[in-house]
Amino acid sequence: MATVELSNLRKTFGTFTALESLNLHVDDGEFLVLLGPSGCGKSTTMRLIAGLEEPTSGEILIGGREVTNTPARDRNLAMVFQNYALYPHMTVGENIGYPLKIARVSRTEREAQVRTAAAKVEMDNLLTRRPSELSGGQRQRVALARAIVRTPQLFLMDEPLSNLDAKLRTVMRAELKHLQKELATTTIYVTHDQVEAMTLADRIVILNDARIQQVGTPSEIYANPANTFVASFIGSPPMNLIKGEIRAGVFKHAGGEISLARQPEGKATLGIRPEDISVADGQADLAGQVYSSELLGDSTLLNIRSGEELIAVKAGPEEGRGMNEPINLVFDPAKIAIFEDGSGERRSK
Repeated sequence: MATVELSNLRKTFGTFTALESLNLHVDDGEFLVLLGPSGCGKSTTMRLIAGLEEPTSGEILIGGREVTNTPARDRNLAMVFQNYALYPHMTVGENIGYPLKIARVSRTEREAQVRTAAAKVEMDNLLTRRPSELSGGQRQRVALARAIVRTPQLFLMDEPLSNLDAKLRTVMRAELKHLQKELATTTIYVTHDQVEAMTLADRIVILNDARIQQVGTPSEIYANPANTFVASFIGSPPMNLIKGEIRAGVFKHAGGEISLARQPEGKATLGIRPEDISVADGQADLAGQVYSSELLGDSTLLNIRSGEELIAVKAGPEEGRGMNEPINLVFDPAKIAIFEDGSGERRSK
């Protein structure tokens, strides 16, 4: 187990900046998720920590030891990849035990450790099979067991569930989170899937354009996004972002007016989650027309056209509406966020 410290980490490829001045501390035993769109810098960060890339500048410490220029093999970490990287000619047991064989661990001890690691991922009854005889989920378990068997101080996982179907991903997420807590090994996990990030992470680091946008627990980031990028990236559907203008303590929009407390005047963006909007029979904050109504089983997703905006509302399953039907909406005032026009940064309450 180990802490990880990244200080002023920067990586460029010619004139392209892949990572800019990244500073991050990962606690011992923490499950940290790097989340962001393609090209945001998350995989570059992972490769720098692993020693697969050299930083242009900055410093990397693992377990308090400076490893910026230390070869990957000497960093005492294990990686789990998207493509599993199993040897097809080896059995499950041989794949799991390969890192120990390279380390010249005796056969007897190696077999004992392989059985222990395989049991943790419920693969101990399939040790004689080859990868071609396994399902995608079973192959991923073998890759996890191969990482576990080394008892590293740090796990690095690069989109390990992306090749699985949706149902199996749900199962594997639960198993992976349980296993990480059981092992209490510091884990850094890369994904572009916000559901994986929200369900797995102790903390999430959201990156975009080679920079950190926000660091926090899943609940902190969901409830209090730092800027409009985070607000629009987290949530399904994401936070509604409504452009308007604040005058005399009122947010004015083509569809209506919303009273606000202690906000500077001028153009601004109002943010609110779909579940924090209610359908109203009488007086409303905004009025509009139903653009679409989608029954999701436990709820109904209404998309409402108000002025130039399309506003998502998560209502009860009985709240279905007909297309183009007029509708009134009420916002929960405690859940409203105001973002600066231009920079997109969230204003303090």
